[in-house]
Amino acid sequence: MSALPDTLDTGAGFSKYFEMLPALSREEQEQTYRLRHQVYCEDLGWEERRTDALETDEYDAHSLHCLARSRQSGNLAGCVRLVLARADEPNHPLPFELTCADTLDRVLLDRLAGGRQRIAEVSRLAIVRDYRRRRGEETSPGTLLDSSFGTAEQPRFPYLLVGLYMAVFVVAERHQLDTLFLLVEPRLSRHLNHLGIGNRQIGRAAEHRGLRVPAMIDVAQVIANLNPRLRGIFDVVSGEIAAGYRAAAASAAGSPDRYR
Repeated sequence: MSALPDTLDTGAGFSKYFEMLPALSREEQEQTYRLRHQVYCEDLGWEERRTDALETDEYDAHSLHCLARSRQSGNLAGCVRLVLARADEPNHPLPFELTCADTLDRVLLDRLAGGRQRIAEVSRLAIVRDYRRRRGEETSPGTLLDSSFGTAEQPRFPYLLVGLYMAVFVVAERHQLDTLFLLVEPRLSRHLNHLGIGNRQIGRAAEHRGLRVPAMIDVAQVIANLNPRLRGIFDVVSGEIAAGYRAAAASAAGSPDRYR
């Protein structure tokens, strides 16, 4: 993976191309499901096509959703969700616990059993086709490649994917979540670690639309040790998501000025 100039202002770069918003209203959440249908059902064929063109499942009612939008076109560019433990049934398994039931480190999960309200799973990350044009990206909803960072002579930065992960940490911190789990391609796990998004494998790889490894992330540790190149995007995304929550609260209260 190519090194990037230390002077690269990734916050400004992200702001130039994208904005991040929490999907709090029914309309925004349906936009998320529509984007997922485009990627998971139409592009990749991983899920069956739905007559309503909305890709949704039982976990969405217990999830926090985020959307990324292109500043240039105004179109949605990506989405991600955090699947939460169920308030009325906290021991109900998260998706990765079912997929990797036979390969997980059960001792580790048993240690977390008493605090399941503070864990979540990063899930349904999806990037629309226009932003997955490079070779090797077409068959994945969102990944990092060695080429994602360009070369020393022509560096580039994967703003959209990194922005979605920064949104995950912003929302996790806001909702006091300590630990995140994810099921990822082995190469993405390695690249995230290289980028400074520390994740630890917690079980053997399992077959799920290709080989995937279950991994765990300590939210506070990642945020506290963010690489400066990620900190710029994190700060921008944090401000945008906070503004989204304020706007939603003001709308619900019927007083646009109350939260200014």
